[in-house]
Amino acid sequence: MDQTDKKLLQLLQKDATLTHKQLAGLLNLSTTPIHERIKRLERSGVIAGYVALLDAEQLNKTLMAYTNVTLKEHTKSYLLKFQDEISKISEVVECYHIAGIYDYLLKILVKDMNEYQSVVVNKLAAMENIQNVQSSFVMTKVMHSTRIPIT
Repeated sequence: MDQTDKKLLQLLQKDATLTHKQLAGLLNLSTTPIHERIKRLERSGVIAGYVALLDAEQLNKTLMAYTNVTLKEHTKSYLLKFQDEISKISEVVECYHIAGIYDYLLKILVKDMNEYQSVVVNKLAAMENIQNVQSSFVMTKVMHSTRIPIT
């Protein structure tokens, strides 16, 4: 990956709707090399896909919780079962298996505290291997980015 690829990736992370013509103008290239570079980056998996970033507040998902989960059992089958079950809860938008005091970190987006309580009581607590759930609630979004630093 050369510097032009890196600049191209930075531009696409900022605005993936830029046309090949616009990207070519910004990188002082013609559209054919831009197209070829993008296709190569897609084939190699560096560009994993394209998405529309939605505004959670406009969709009435104003409560964001980071929820730490501790499991009772840590065998491979229990871990895989938890991961399968958690992936079916639509309010959980991110899940990470972590090292430290807790086993998993979840990012949960819901309308309000009542909806959060419903997720915890009716979905998380319904899982047989949950030992502990500890949550922190976001008061103010200070910074948020989907960009990956490219050096």
